[in-house]
Amino acid sequence: MNKLTPKAAYRKLAAIYDKMVAQYGEVAEAIDMKCDGCSDNCCLSFFQHHTYVEWAYMWEGLNQLPADRLEQIKTQAQTYVDEAQDALARGERPHVMCPLNLSDQKQGICGLYKHRLMICRMHGVPNILVKPNGQQIQFPGCYRCQELTEGLEADGKVVPVVNRTSLYKDLVMLEMQFVGKNLRQFPKVDHTIAEMIVLGPPKLK
Repeated sequence: MNKLTPKAAYRKLAAIYDKMVAQYGEVAEAIDMKCDGCSDNCCLSFFQHHTYVEWAYMWEGLNQLPADRLEQIKTQAQTYVDEAQDALARGERPHVMCPLNLSDQKQGICGLYKHRLMICRMHGVPNILVKPNGQQIQFPGCYRCQELTEGLEADGKVVPVVNRTSLYKDLVMLEMQFVGKNLRQFPKVDHTIAEMIVLGPPKLK
């Protein structure tokens, strides 16, 4: 398998992201899911991400930011890591604002929206993932989504879901093409966005 150049990998990743957004939009529209006025914020959710190609793509976006904005994000990322580690040490799930969130906005929006990672794009609506062994994992969506789908189920309607299995397969294949034949020799990626920022761009050489 030929190793892709970063630019080629980023184009393929953007295409996968476009598929995710389209499928998300279809399900969100079907259940009348909107984020306006939500009392919670997805950017407070504790997510860990698992691919080098997304990590690198995020940094491709970070490097396009003004220097002062990037330094601010790095500072916020270190604060996030410290607070998250303290929460985990107490046996609690961290509830800290993502360092990419533009918290000066009323609800807060992603300051790296075009380059946001897969889990950030999929969070909210119901979705399923079928593992290679046939096991199916179901995600019910956020609290607002669950309130909406409860109403559908009560009316006897089928709740639409995003099947992200093929999207995951495409992402795994792209990861192999991006990192190359030595993928298994690199440490497993299991980082929050904040950790990916504090650590800097992934080192693949």
